[in-house]
Amino acid sequence: MSEDFLPFNFLGLPEELSSYSKSKFVVLSVPYEQTTSFRGGTKDGPLAIINASRQVEFFDEELRRESVQAGIHTLPEMFPTGLGPQAMNQKIYRQAKKLLKDKKFVIMLGGEHSITYGCVKTHKEKYPDLSVLQLDAHADLRDSYQENRFSHASAMRRVWELCPVVGYGIRNISLEEYKWVQEKKIKLFYASELKSRLTAPFEAVEQLSRDVYLTIDLDFFDPGVAPAVGTPEPGGFYWQETLEFLRSVIEAKNVVGFDVVELAPIPNQVVSEFLAAKLIYKLIGYLASKKS
Repeated sequence: MSEDFLPFNFLGLPEELSSYSKSKFVVLSVPYEQTTSFRGGTKDGPLAIINASRQVEFFDEELRRESVQAGIHTLPEMFPTGLGPQAMNQKIYRQAKKLLKDKKFVIMLGGEHSITYGCVKTHKEKYPDLSVLQLDAHADLRDSYQENRFSHASAMRRVWELCPVVGYGIRNISLEEYKWVQEKKIKLFYASELKSRLTAPFEAVEQLSRDVYLTIDLDFFDPGVAPAVGTPEPGGFYWQETLEFLRSVIEAKNVVGFDVVELAPIPNQVVSEFLAAKLIYKLIGYLASKKS
């Protein structure tokens, strides 16, 4: 079948694999961009990921299965509000709450990182022991940035007000953030540490509670493999080491939801969106194989 005739949803799935009633996983696209401070374009991220996903092979050579059999439904894009990121997060919170009520596993596509708060808030209500694993180049722990407490640069500071966060892969942090981390005795897992201490990834997993929400800022990856991000940062992580870590998290913990944010597409280049699409499908596969 030509791609021109594929259904327009994540992976281009037919109805029998993507109907809402039969799907375990639901893709929630949030093309929101209001507080970006470097490269623009994150509002185009969800559409680019879905477009790229239509080229992902259903069969997973690592898992030896087609993970689409679990069912993956794609919702229409959420219309952004013009009332600011706090109002947008409230809108996300309400939508995610409906999905959790229907016993769906939420996969949110951004969009800038400020959108994570609303989805975490919903999951925290359902899973009181929730912690968040943040894969990111940046700490995102400023109390406010450019006079906005719900900026993308403050995303994890707001999430910390809901539940503990384990920052993993950090390689850019301001003095203000560093002082706050020291004051609160928070353990961040810096990229330099993760690359030099073999036990550090295991220590990060141990810091998580049983129920985990995963937020992945694509700038966690090295710009050499994922250049199309809002704020690229050198010294990042590569594909295979990332998959190995994420699979270990899913095997050890109960991952209850995740988001992938900060894709800012570069014209005439698809490497970053394809990486994002395949990453999402790999996570679905790990989750589905664990539950089966």
